[in-house]
Amino acid sequence: MTVLVVGSGFIGRAVADVLRLRGERAVLAARRRPDGVDDFLALDVTDAAATRAVVEQVAPDAVVAVHGPSDVTWCEAHPDEAWAAHVGGARNLASAAPDARLVLVSTDNVFPGDRPDNDEDTPTRPANAYGAAKLAAEQVFAHHRPGSVLRASLVYGADPGEPGRRRNFAASCVAALRAGRPVTVPDPQWTTPVHVADLAAVIAGCLRGPVPKLLHVGGPERISRLDWARRIAARVGVADELVAAVPRAQSNYASRPENSCLISRRLPDLLAANRLRLRDVDGGIDALLGGPNRAFSR
Repeated sequence: MTVLVVGSGFIGRAVADVLRLRGERAVLAARRRPDGVDDFLALDVTDAAATRAVVEQVAPDAVVAVHGPSDVTWCEAHPDEAWAAHVGGARNLASAAPDARLVLVSTDNVFPGDRPDNDEDTPTRPANAYGAAKLAAEQVFAHHRPGSVLRASLVYGADPGEPGRRRNFAASCVAALRAGRPVTVPDPQWTTPVHVADLAAVIAGCLRGPVPKLLHVGGPERISRLDWARRIAARVGVADELVAAVPRAQSNYASRPENSCLISRRLPDLLAANRLRLRDVDGGIDALLGGPNRAFSR
């Protein structure tokens, strides 16, 4: 199988790594080549002609779309640019690859955050500009056959960081606390975090065999960012005092919903079929402290 992964950020690279380990060809396409990636094509997915040219060159059996800016705060300040990237990119991919299996990675921000248990049947009402753009991109893929949408909760994992891009929340906490630096955490803000390698393995599982048109992928544990940071501090072996709470409305997370949580009635079948399980928070912290991101098999 040849898979075009559009987006070379944290999730895109993890998806490509999992696919290559399984013997598939994974081609990353994005504006910027990440370090250490050979099978790569430069692509601005908002350019319809360029998108068609890349798809014709790769001739993919499947396309995984993880394109567009994922910084919720940035999207709130630049809603038109966020919309153009997420929605315009989705339209261009659907048009350029009408016969390929398409998988769009979406977000829990399509919900307003007023409940802790959003499943695939929960009505959507985006919490912010990022959620609105992602929901519109979902609707593009919903009309594509075959096409699937995976809404992911907060994604984390080992992350060395790159110029111009923030580390994910958990990796940032680990780096700061190991260095003895304090971390400031929004409270309240709840999530069902999913490890990036587990998400990548689920995405890979969606590329073969029948899958739902819409699937939620959240980790098995609902936890506040404050408690999560404190558990990281305990594992690192530093005092709780290094973790400071700040009201969410006064933090960089003000545009995020209070509950960024997903549950699923459809995911267990896919996990069983692919012999996967999603690690809990402590298992994820152990992976963060232990090094590379690896899928968690049964």
